Amino acid sequence: MPERRRRRIHLSKLYSFSCIKSSFGDDHSQIGQKGYSRVVYCNNPDTPEAVQLNYGGNYVSTTKYTAFNFIPKSLFEQFRRVANIYFLVVACVSFSPLAPYTALSIVAPLLVVIGATLVKEAVEDWRRRKQDIEANNRKVKVYTRSHSFVETRWKKLRVGDIIKVCKDDYFPADLLLLSSSYEDGVCYVETMNLDGETNLKLKHALEVTAHLNDEISFQKFRAVVKCEDPNENLYSFIGALHYEGKEYPLSLQQILLRDSKLKNTEYIYGVVIFTGHDTKVMQNSTDPPSKRSQIERKMDKIIYILFTTLVLISSIGSVFFGIETKRDIHSGRYRRWYLRPDNTTVFYDPERATFAAIFHFLTALMLYGYLIPISLYVSIEIVKVLQSIFINHDQEMYCEETDRPTRARTSNLNEELGQVDTILSDKTGTLTCNSMEFVKCSIAGTPYGRGITEVEKALARRRGDGEPDIDGESTGVQDQNSDDAVESSQPIKGFNFRDERVMDGQWVNEPHADIIQKFFRVLAICHTAIPDADEKSGEISYEAESPDEAAFVIAARSFGFELLARTQTSISLHEFDHQSAKKVDRIYELLHTLEFSSSRKRMSVIVRNENNQLLLLCKGADSVMFERLSQDGRQFEAETKEHIKRYAEAGLRTLIVTYRELVEEEYKCWEEEFLKAKTSVAADRDALVDTAADKIERNLILLGATAVEDRLQKGVAECIDKLAQAGIKLWVLTGDKMETAVNIGYACSLLRRDMKQIVITLDSPDVLSLEKQGDKEALAKASLESIKKQIKEGISQIKSEKEAYTDRESSAAFGLIIDGKSLDFSLNENLEKSFFELAVNCSSVICCRSSPKQKALVTRLVKLGTGKTTLSIGDGANDVGMLQEADIGVGISGAEGMQAVMASDFAIAQFRFLQRLLLVHGHWCHRRLAMMICYFFYKNITFGLTLFWYEAYASFSGQPAYNDWYMSFYNVFFTSLPVIALGVFDQDVSARLCLKYPFLYLEGVEDILFSWPRILSWMLNGVISSVIIFFMTTNAVLNQAFRRDGKVIDLESLGVTMYTCVVWTVNTQMALSINYFTWIQHFFIWGSIAFWYVFLLLYGYLPAAISTTAYRVLVEACAPTGVYWLVTLLVVLCALLPYFCFRAFQTRFLPMYHDVIQIRQVQGCDIEVSDELPRQVKGKLVHLRHRLKQSQL
Repeated sequence: MPERRRRRIHLSKLYSFSCIKSSFGDDHSQIGQKGYSRVVYCNNPDTPEAVQLNYGGNYVSTTKYTAFNFIPKSLFEQFRRVANIYFLVVACVSFSPLAPYTALSIVAPLLVVIGATLVKEAVEDWRRRKQDIEANNRKVKVYTRSHSFVETRWKKLRVGDIIKVCKDDYFPADLLLLSSSYEDGVCYVETMNLDGETNLKLKHALEVTAHLNDEISFQKFRAVVKCEDPNENLYSFIGALHYEGKEYPLSLQQILLRDSKLKNTEYIYGVVIFTGHDTKVMQNSTDPPSKRSQIERKMDKIIYILFTTLVLISSIGSVFFGIETKRDIHSGRYRRWYLRPDNTTVFYDPERATFAAIFHFLTALMLYGYLIPISLYVSIEIVKVLQSIFINHDQEMYCEETDRPTRARTSNLNEELGQVDTILSDKTGTLTCNSMEFVKCSIAGTPYGRGITEVEKALARRRGDGEPDIDGESTGVQDQNSDDAVESSQPIKGFNFRDERVMDGQWVNEPHADIIQKFFRVLAICHTAIPDADEKSGEISYEAESPDEAAFVIAARSFGFELLARTQTSISLHEFDHQSAKKVDRIYELLHTLEFSSSRKRMSVIVRNENNQLLLLCKGADSVMFERLSQDGRQFEAETKEHIKRYAEAGLRTLIVTYRELVEEEYKCWEEEFLKAKTSVAADRDALVDTAADKIERNLILLGATAVEDRLQKGVAECIDKLAQAGIKLWVLTGDKMETAVNIGYACSLLRRDMKQIVITLDSPDVLSLEKQGDKEALAKASLESIKKQIKEGISQIKSEKEAYTDRESSAAFGLIIDGKSLDFSLNENLEKSFFELAVNCSSVICCRSSPKQKALVTRLVKLGTGKTTLSIGDGANDVGMLQEADIGVGISGAEGMQAVMASDFAIAQFRFLQRLLLVHGHWCHRRLAMMICYFFYKNITFGLTLFWYEAYASFSGQPAYNDWYMSFYNVFFTSLPVIALGVFDQDVSARLCLKYPFLYLEGVEDILFSWPRILSWMLNGVISSVIIFFMTTNAVLNQAFRRDGKVIDLESLGVTMYTCVVWTVNTQMALSINYFTWIQHFFIWGSIAFWYVFLLLYGYLPAAISTTAYRVLVEACAPTGVYWLVTLLVVLCALLPYFCFRAFQTRFLPMYHDVIQIRQVQGCDIEVSDELPRQVKGKLVHLRHRLKQSQL
């Protein structure tokens, strides 16, 4: 049975849609040429011609690997790291006689490390594969040879198949729309997954296919589509439909893209044009830009330093070995006769000492290779993944309202969160809720609305008043009335208006009731919102292109003008008639919709009411609307302008509401001209359309103005204040007007009362006069000079202020405010450096009227100019460039879709969570990873250099001091777990103190924890420890009885004693460095030491052929003698003493920020920036003292 279709008047009778009809232009002449060669046989994919084309299927894979390339590709990824290449070469050479140890002892740890990384890669790729399996196995109905629609999986679709997609389902491929549940073939599509926009897009089928509405009609349907080849352009499509001997042009209006969703339409029929990886969404799926943290980049340099050290000490050993070897035969006499220099190989031949030295160099490279930490990379990856899990599960960053937790979408940048110097933020939806609320309006020169915005409260605080004065009435009374109103009625989303003069139908008693009626009627009709009635409750909700439009429609309903239904040709209202004082149903014939655009800055509809009157209803920005008023329509212009100014100062977004009556003859003449412009194929088609629209949108009559509030998100002001105390600069990049942005800045504490403002605009009289004259060349030159002058004056002002305050604690803070036009010139090559110099010397920067491109350019300027970590945060598709350009991109999962989240590195639900993400997790992750890497190098240098000192002691013979497996397990089992525990669990101070004392974050911003002095000091500590361990051990046990039977120590026992000292030293050094102990850390530290004894015991019981030098060495040689235990104790204490003394001195005389907090916490004192602090800390905190004191008041 064919489904019943919705009967509507054909859209072709409506100008807005008749103009959508595709017509052949120059672009369509390219069909059949290179790049436009795709041919689709509709409803006939099995024809020999279609099979011969061999188009790909609809199976989609987003995995990084396949079953065939996983091993080679993942191994290639691993061996891109220099350290891993080194260990691979060493593993290969270990099979030669040059190796100082067995091959298995070096190959096994390498396999463990590489294997662990491969497992991690496999797990991550399997997760992606599971998502692919889910997508590929979704069901859709496809038309089969049996002339019926049968369910099949997405992955089985072929090019040319006809499919049926139902309401709220996603499109499985790129489709050509044939028909829909609407008679004229229109449908509504949500493209949030493509461009992040939540507003609905209108698509419509060609009239020639709109009648195909059931299974029977598709039996004889055969057509051919010739179109462009697969490409990534989401906003264009060129093709032609060949059907019944005729050719019909196709455009984007007939194309439904994969991953879009069908909305407000029961079903559609479509032909598959592009499948799988040929679809536009997959063509756009590129890998995100590769980002590496500063610590990771610096770590590469440290590896190079260690490589250089390795080559240096290997060269030193080889030179000495060559010299000693050459001296072994002198004048026919053997110096070291016991080495049998007369019967040896090339590896030790006094007559070929140079070759012996070269071979020894290769041996030394392998022997001292433990300077390079083999498990460093895999340990860091494990730690970062675990850190990300903790971030994801932090309940303090979970938003109950939206049921969205914080998500670390990459683990590569955790530590970078602790080094952010500058934050570049969007405003709408990021600092504010992007949930507009209708709070005030001006109608017929009278202001209505008694609500108080956050900005007004901030303005009152700036003036020092108790409460703001709104509309000339007592604020206290208004607040009380407002509260009562809230209590008595349920709050309505999008409507926060309180005024008894117009609420509950009381507007009919106002002096200008007829104008008020027209005002609300315009709000109810002039929009593109779609009503959606709930089948169960009957409640009507509205799907609008923007939150502003939804707020207007909801406001109109609250005042008695409810939008009931909307078709492509009519709008039905249930409105309050002020003459009869009753609600009546009225239908308005919708003739034209002139949609809003950024260039037009206004929107209009032309309707015919039940009295056959033609009405033009228009709303738009004040910058374009006042000039379009007729002489008779300016009655309330002065009052309205004053109210708009006050609304903007209160942080509200305003629109002017107007109307006019049209004469039938005028309308018909205009319509003819307009349709001609819309169907034109000339290059200046858009200009012709705008010109025609401009002609009708004139001689308007002013009704009033609306004011909607985009409320600040919860906790924004407190968050910004904390970030400022942490030394983080905040730049706001917004598309709003300067007045609105500035007042939002005050409301969220970005701007403060004590801050001096530097405003850069092009509003000077000279520039404005040139703009009116239209001389673009002169205007550009004058604008450039004006901006250059303003920037120079700003820099001079800051320098003068700093010079005046040289003898005082701190100078006044500055805030820079610049608009979009000025920003264009400021980003000019000649002014870029000057602008940057001015901006970085300001505490806060607000860029108004910024385009997405400008946002990305400013972000790049800050990132490259400062050389420090930048973080961008936004919630919309227009913020993607900014997020990808910054070192860290944070997306807010808000009302503007998920495009920003998908392009981000971290996703949070609200701006306030950024405070905890940076000040707590950022600080912890940065400190943990910095400590972890420093400790890794310390323990490897300690271990590696004991080998070098022993080599020097043994004439650089190439004989290792330790058993092969001792060395192999050092980084894998005996010292790795404590370091991972440090990287995951350690806390210098608690989360509460991190938030209470934001200046602690400066340790990361100033790079105190991973600076070169700190890295080198840890390396020096490793050198000192190795010297103490080797020389104290050898001097304590050599040349005297070691065992109870009086025997002296042998090589095996000496190696075990030194190795025991190394294991104890590096693990107890970890215990000294940790600030926050958990049972896990205790278990790993003391367990690693215990495991060394267990391993030595068990390994020693293996046959001598396997255990070699470790055979029963603990049980028979070391454990029974007290010297072994006493030497271990004394050596470990002496090795730890230098670090202990240094930390005691540093904590007392040169404390770091966390030292100050820890000391005061132990003493039970609250921390204040006072004279009791050491001089060094006072110097670091002097620029924060004033701000901290104010925050404590």
